[in-house]
Amino acid sequence: MKPPVARAFGEPLPLVVGVDGSEPSLRAVDWATDEAALRGLPLRLVYASLWERYEGAALMEGLGRTSEQIAVDDIVEAAAQRAHRRHAEVRISTEVLPDDAVSVLLKEAHSAFALVLGSRGRSGMAELLLGSVSLAVAARAACPVIVVRGNHDNQADAGRHRSVLLGVGEGPNSAAAVRFAFQEAEVREAALHAVRAWRCPARESTDHPLMVAEPARLHERRAVEILESALNGAAAEHPSVDLRRRTEEGTARRVLLDASADADLLVVGAHHRDGSFGLQLGRVAHSVLHHSACPVAVVPQQTHRQDADLTRD
Repeated sequence: MKPPVARAFGEPLPLVVGVDGSEPSLRAVDWATDEAALRGLPLRLVYASLWERYEGAALMEGLGRTSEQIAVDDIVEAAAQRAHRRHAEVRISTEVLPDDAVSVLLKEAHSAFALVLGSRGRSGMAELLLGSVSLAVAARAACPVIVVRGNHDNQADAGRHRSVLLGVGEGPNSAAAVRFAFQEAEVREAALHAVRAWRCPARESTDHPLMVAEPARLHERRAVEILESALNGAAAEHPSVDLRRRTEEGTARRVLLDASADADLLVVGAHHRDGSFGLQLGRVAHSVLHHSACPVAVVPQQTHRQDADLTRD
């Protein structure tokens, strides 16, 4: 069953994919096409004509075209044909926009169901770094941003594990991520593994062997309470979802990265921080975007710019 989707002027909001002709962006097109087919959404492919400003001028040079516009049109058309071959029933539109990639995608986010991006662009550091466009957009977008990671061993293939992984934050700021994760599990007919990490600070431990376990039990109990509070409402709204709750001792980053190897999608809430370099993601979201073994959805809270960490780490 497809969940209700946001609409503008009676039309469902599209999934928007940033394309640049690179292999990671084509994998993002594949993933987004599958997602659009699952959810019954239109697919919008956008190319920013100044993409090379962020991901390297080698894009145009490598294509060897005398006309940049011809090259851009070829890239967009190839992406559209690829999506059509994958799911002919999905309605596809394309557009080339004359601006840098981050500006284009952030504007698109205001009228998109979600943005889907490749994990890296055309950079000489491609094997080491998350693409600068993906990271900048995930930190600031008004809608969910899915970065298609898991490029090795076909980890990014939809439905391979029939499992959605949710990192559960604290308080109302995690509500949007929880709702998104339940919807994803429902449309995929997948199990939803909701995880809350916890830690017992060293200063709370004691040398007495009979007292060592007590602080840990308190922190674990608190993690269980947070998990139940965050999930109860959405679980009642999605009774068909196979919900599996889990608390685990450790940092949220380690717990989620370990679990991502067995998931089709990892969902975390956006944790925007005001810093000297502008809005930045929280540590957990930043870490999983760089190192997750599967695609990552970063979901901003609609009414709050701040989102709690999954645990202190």
